[in-house]
Amino acid sequence: MNLWDADGNEYLDFNMGFGALQSGHAHPKIVQAQREQLDHGTVYGYEWEKAPDAAEQICQRYDMAQVRFSSTGLEATHHASRIARAVTGRKFLLKFEGTYHGSHDTLLVGVKPRTELAGPSKTPNSVPASQGILPESASHTLVAPFNDLEATRAIAKAHGKELAAIITEPIPMNMGFVMPEPGFLPGLRELCDELGALLIFDEIKTGTKFYRGATGRFHVRPDMMTLGKSIACGVPISAIAAVPGVLDNVGPRKISHAGTYNSNPLALTTCLATFKNILTEENLTRSARLCESLAKGYTEILHDHGVTGSVSADGVSGSVYFSDHPVRDWRTFLTVDGERSMIYFYSALNRGLIPGGTGPDEQWTVSVVHTKAHVDQHLEVLSSFADQLKGAPQVGEMDEAV
Repeated sequence: MNLWDADGNEYLDFNMGFGALQSGHAHPKIVQAQREQLDHGTVYGYEWEKAPDAAEQICQRYDMAQVRFSSTGLEATHHASRIARAVTGRKFLLKFEGTYHGSHDTLLVGVKPRTELAGPSKTPNSVPASQGILPESASHTLVAPFNDLEATRAIAKAHGKELAAIITEPIPMNMGFVMPEPGFLPGLRELCDELGALLIFDEIKTGTKFYRGATGRFHVRPDMMTLGKSIACGVPISAIAAVPGVLDNVGPRKISHAGTYNSNPLALTTCLATFKNILTEENLTRSARLCESLAKGYTEILHDHGVTGSVSADGVSGSVYFSDHPVRDWRTFLTVDGERSMIYFYSALNRGLIPGGTGPDEQWTVSVVHTKAHVDQHLEVLSSFADQLKGAPQVGEMDEAV
């Protein structure tokens, strides 16, 4: 459960590889499965006989019908975007301001836009998030405000006949932990059905926060979902899962999805061991209870010490915001006090706790090997420096802090 730095300092870890290690570090069941597979090779150049077993696990758990494997979340969302355009014969995608779907040109748009470039809050600009992205590429990715169904509907309908898909994290986790408001995700499902566009849930992070992912948590079925991170704790793997028919034309000379390491045996061995031994319903239920206790403890400590802030948590993850109002989208996230967020992080670090990912845009993850004692220790550390977190929120750009 712990990490050590180069100087030998020990830390209780609640970052867990930015959510990729719900197993904890070097879980013996995973290590055993990997050792056994290493004797038989790590890549063959051909489909592995157990690949269908991993695909079946995903289909059963997430109520999907078809699966394609790749190595990273970037690849999964990249290929999902291509598949959506090919299936619909349309060229525009719609994503949400502040959400991150990997560092490929199509979706690295509107990720952390500066206020002077972002445009109106109801109709955000398609701002490239990196040098080297062609303006004409970014212009085919529409950006809408998360949790604003009316504004999203207006943007989507303006491009209705050319809109291939709407893609979103069901819970955006590149601006903390933003819960979808009631009716928002069902509204996206209805909007896509109305326009003939596909709905894509990017569940690279959320797919393992709940036993059946955010898809099961919110009872909204997308046309495609991308999975990664903890589906193979510690080994690069990702997947595109889809409802019947969507992946029918993926293949040579049709919709391209090539890759030497797609569905490689080491990754799929780890994936199977993870579903069987780590991401069980019992384990995730237990982790969720600990996460609930951690979030409750945070709320109580902030209140008792007179600290202006709030906590957002669900499943096995959560985040603390140093703000006097809830965060519901990118624009409200911009007013979180970034200075206090970093004081919080480094104060915990100096006391032997990694409380979550670095910065106010990250979150904690409760793994299957965390215990009540670990949660109590986490909260004890927070209490020890909570008085340092008082003060009026510093409103301004978050770019430097995140």
